[in-house]
Amino acid sequence: MSLFDKAKPAHLQKGDNAERLALEFLQSQGLQWVCANFRCKVGELDLVMRDGEALVIVEVRFRQSEQFGGALASITRQKQARIVAATQHYVIINRLSHCAIRFDVVAVSGDGRIHWIKNAFQT
Repeated sequence: MSLFDKAKPAHLQKGDNAERLALEFLQSQGLQWVCANFRCKVGELDLVMRDGEALVIVEVRFRQSEQFGGALASITRQKQARIVAATQHYVIINRLSHCAIRFDVVAVSGDGRIHWIKNAFQT
């Protein structure tokens, strides 16, 4: 059983597939996997990666089409705040306060196109 192989409804499997595509893409770009789907009471981190010494928090967004703004348009300020809060929790429990942190977004479209935005937002 792999990282994403869990029995889930079809709509959740699409998200898992997007995360798998994003992970494979980022690894092909030289990033190293740390963990996936870190959850705490304030939010969830889709992928946690390393890019050299930097800890990279990756939000993966999937949209079948870009009719309503696509995946990138779905990352609101509120969503960013939850990602930042979950990252703070992750950093504390893993004693990583010395690490540089970057927030990236990987948007996966219904036809499998991947759009990677490094440093998509700041804290």
